[in-house]
Amino acid sequence: MFKHDIPNTSVHNTPPPLIEISGSHREMGGQIGEAARVQVQNSIANARILIDAAYNTLELTWDGAKIQARKYLPFAEERYPHYVDELRGLAEGANVPFDDIMVLNAMEAVAMDALHLTRCTSMAVNDERTADGHVLAAHNEDWIPEDENDVLIISAKPDEDPPFLAMTYGGLLPNVGFNAYGIAQLIDSVYPDDSRIGIPRLIVARAVLASRRISGAIGRTLVPHRAAGYNHLLIHESGEIYSIEVSARKFEILYANDGYLVHTNHYIDPQMRQVEKDPEELLSSRVRYFRASRLIRQNDKHSIKSLQAIQKDHVNIPNSICNHNIEGLDPLDREKTINALVIDLTSREMHIAWGNPCQNTYHTYHLNA
Repeated sequence: MFKHDIPNTSVHNTPPPLIEISGSHREMGGQIGEAARVQVQNSIANARILIDAAYNTLELTWDGAKIQARKYLPFAEERYPHYVDELRGLAEGANVPFDDIMVLNAMEAVAMDALHLTRCTSMAVNDERTADGHVLAAHNEDWIPEDENDVLIISAKPDEDPPFLAMTYGGLLPNVGFNAYGIAQLIDSVYPDDSRIGIPRLIVARAVLASRRISGAIGRTLVPHRAAGYNHLLIHESGEIYSIEVSARKFEILYANDGYLVHTNHYIDPQMRQVEKDPEELLSSRVRYFRASRLIRQNDKHSIKSLQAIQKDHVNIPNSICNHNIEGLDPLDREKTINALVIDLTSREMHIAWGNPCQNTYHTYHLNA
């Protein structure tokens, strides 16, 4: 399909904003909030509109969402008070109520996973499967189109944790990225039926970026009292690649035995499929998974360019790997690819296209550890 055949596709003539932060967790949150005040406030406004538009499904107001989000706070504060401090700093820097920031970062839990909006596609290939011997990871981030303008790149030098480079948007804690210890994380929403009040998924995923060993990264995805789970695609610079499929109470680990791993938004392991809620609603995830798996196995020696080509694929459009909001009608079913990124873990670089990669240029960011 040619570019001009696809409506509702934004073109960005500049790279996404880079925010460099350092210091304590409170200070780093404050620095993001100050630098991205417009984006943070915009993402809160968009979330309120989304909650209102989904009222018939969720029967939830914004005030109700804040009450629900507060239930998760004690669990987060007990285990990860420093990441709650990041959120408090973010709220202070952006001049917004902390309760609003908490709703953003517990949105999946607050909305009871009824918002099947995150339809991401993640892939990784190790050094045996690349032309230059580098370890590569790729991720298409799908979310509501209104938040596309809120995409940010965070380059962080925490006082006590490893430096990291990550993508985020609006008021969300950074999660998708990699750190100076050669550990990368890509996350895909999954939909377990055992969700509970506990540590929000985004805070669990934020903690992974502070890992110094791959076993530690895996352990952090399985923290006790987690509210639910993501699929965490974890990649180490040595070429080790794991998918940790997580729910509130269960997990399974998939391993890239042949040097490739692909994941979308459904559980792959047979044991985890038993806790998947409404698998019939995840057909497009399965189509993307099989399509990406086929494309990644067609090439014995991948490169950044070959992974970018997969990210632009339009089979099954609009619910394709390069996801397009064509109809744009149902508030619960109008996500699009708001960015696509490829991480070269060996070179400590991130190449990111802001918006749909079929129409936007990739820009390169380096981790300056």
